[in-house]
Amino acid sequence: MNSPSLPRQFALDIGHTPKPSLSNFLAGENLALHSTLLAIAKSWEMNAPRLASENPLNERWIYWWGPEGSGRTHLLGAIGNAAQQLDLKHFPLTPNEPISWVNLEESLPALCSSTAPSVITVDDVDRLDERQVASLFRILNAIQGSEAIHIFMAGNAAPGALRLREDLRTRLGWGLVFQTHLLGDDEKIEALQQAAQARGLVLSSDVLPWLLNRFYRDMPNLMALIDALDAYSLETKRAVTLPLVRELLQPK
Repeated sequence: MNSPSLPRQFALDIGHTPKPSLSNFLAGENLALHSTLLAIAKSWEMNAPRLASENPLNERWIYWWGPEGSGRTHLLGAIGNAAQQLDLKHFPLTPNEPISWVNLEESLPALCSSTAPSVITVDDVDRLDERQVASLFRILNAIQGSEAIHIFMAGNAAPGALRLREDLRTRLGWGLVFQTHLLGDDEKIEALQQAAQARGLVLSSDVLPWLLNRFYRDMPNLMALIDALDAYSLETKRAVTLPLVRELLQPK
């Protein structure tokens, strides 16, 4: 069955969409990774540990990998937001923003000598270009001797299977490595219900099972549809029932 696409554009209230957090992530089979990140965020909140001797590299250097829709980007955003809420320096790196790599490398000497935690997140490691690969290699080398820098990285494959330089693939595996897993259907429904509740959106009981059978099955598209339903419900001043969903998805 072909998945329908949204037939119209919505001016979504981005500010109304909850930010990724560790509390609004449904762990499913990703419990080990989720628990590790919760423990790290808790240590920041308690202002401990701060010394390198109490803060080993493999607890500050984490890479996770899995298919699209398995929570890779959500967890990067969640740990980054946790750091920002505690006023820690956070440097989000992606393949699409080359200037952020330059800015971070300029800040590295000060970060490496500081005992205050700072956080680097790197998304889509598998899509880095040659210059970004070289930059990440230098960044990881610097972090080895740092006091309290944490780096969290995510990609679509295990370190050894990435199409990157061998020396970088090796370094990605120096810290903790986790695989992220897709949610099952019941877990997807639970996650979507949580997302709807966070937006103050009430769904009739038949909406989510119908969407899983008729719409996209991956979480990014399903979450985007929750936002679209939220906007359409506000626009039409109607409750989110199956007729409203069918109307939204009806090609114009």
